[in-house]
Amino acid sequence: MISQGQIPLRHELPALLRGEPMRVLQEPEARRWAYYCLWIVIGAGCFGAAMGSWRSPLQALFTAVKLPLIVLLTTVGNGLLNAMLAPLLGASLTFRQSLLAVFMSFTMAAAILGAFSPLLAFLVWNTPPHTTGGGTAFTGHSLILVTQAAVIALAGIAANVRLLQVLRGFCGDKSAASRVLLSWLGGNLLLGSQLSWILRPFVGSPHLPVEFLRADPMQGNFFESIFRAVTRLLFP
Repeated sequence: MISQGQIPLRHELPALLRGEPMRVLQEPEARRWAYYCLWIVIGAGCFGAAMGSWRSPLQALFTAVKLPLIVLLTTVGNGLLNAMLAPLLGASLTFRQSLLAVFMSFTMAAAILGAFSPLLAFLVWNTPPHTTGGGTAFTGHSLILVTQAAVIALAGIAANVRLLQVLRGFCGDKSAASRVLLSWLGGNLLLGSQLSWILRPFVGSPHLPVEFLRADPMQGNFFESIFRAVTRLLFP
């Protein structure tokens, strides 16, 4: 179990990003939920705005709303599953502690995405606009789509490396903490990727109108779209 004193809330995000062990799983506070949600909205919202700005300011606004929404829905949606898996894999985490741990992970990921948002905005600024027409516009769309997927994956990996350190400190068993984290990652990946597909568009296809949701949200899946984008970049 973690023995260090609880870190003040205002210092918690820097401590999370540094991977310092804390007692937040043993001593959850109501205001901590609002603190995590605020950082998720700010970080993921800024990244979403940069992503959608390639298509139009309206698409930037839509994406800035939808990306934090996906993060929050994925966290809550997997909360019960994570709480059931943790005891089966050797970690005695309650539902509240499991949900808080996942919130911690997504808060770190959102903070990293927020830090990357100026770089993504710079890439968007230097990418041929959607009005270019022809194959150039689709190449620009694919470049932004693949880049944002890579940055989100990087932020997720970094956040879960930190979460693993916290889980190890709480569980006292490295193998159990690793098993719990891997099971959580699987659920988060499946639910998060499908939610992102249902709530598309985020970048905004050059040949389709700007809209909050597509008319066929359940057709296809996230992995197909990434495969098509990578294929378009490698074989223009």
